[in-house]
Amino acid sequence: MKTDKSNQTREDIETYLQETDQTVLLADGFDEAFIGVSQRINEPLLAVYSYPKMVETLVFRDEMTFEEAEEYLEYNVIGSWVGEQTPIIIRPIHQ
Repeated sequence: MKTDKSNQTREDIETYLQETDQTVLLADGFDEAFIGVSQRINEPLLAVYSYPKMVETLVFRDEMTFEEAEEYLEYNVIGSWVGEQTPIIIRPIHQ
């Protein structure tokens, strides 16, 4: 897998995930914000994304303002439940 995550592709992520024996639900359009998977005993693997990187993606790719990007994420991504494999969005304390 590439070490430069700014150019990370879905193919890179799928190559990384091939070593697992489980299906991981990925968020469409946020491959550059994918940071890994979470794992807890007797629970499915969950895709993990960086909130700041998701905002950055929307600002640069979709030309949203910072506020529009946050609102979009809150309503359309964080506010969505797509089953027990719904991805995790991480908000770091320090950015």
